[in-house]
Amino acid sequence: EVQLVESGGGLVHAGGSLRLSCAASGFTFGSDDLSWVRQAPGKGPEWVSAINSGGGTTYYADSVKGRFTISTDNAKNTLHLQMNSLKPEDTAVYYCATGRLILIDWGQGTQVTVSS
Repeated sequence: EVQLVESGGGLVHAGGSLRLSCAASGFTFGSDDLSWVRQAPGKGPEWVSAINSGGGTTYYADSVKGRFTISTDNAKNTLHLQMNSLKPEDTAVYYCATGRLILIDWGQGTQVTVSS
């Protein structure tokens, strides 16, 4: 059974940074593309970033390009999202998921709140 457990969310002032983590189990880490998706209050899910199965290619939504960095730690089966220069509009529940074009398994999410 695939399990994805996010952590690292919290409350931060605008301009601050957070590092999200997603501990993965139940599949061969590194064999699938992995993504971060967020959902703001009252809005639908928004894809944020992805990393390919080999870890050599990363993808970002225009809204976070240059501010967020996705990475993996294969030794710890963990996906990360480093978020810098946070803005109030980044406030959302952040989910990690397997896949990139089609998201299959999702974690339970971690709340990120950016105050102005």
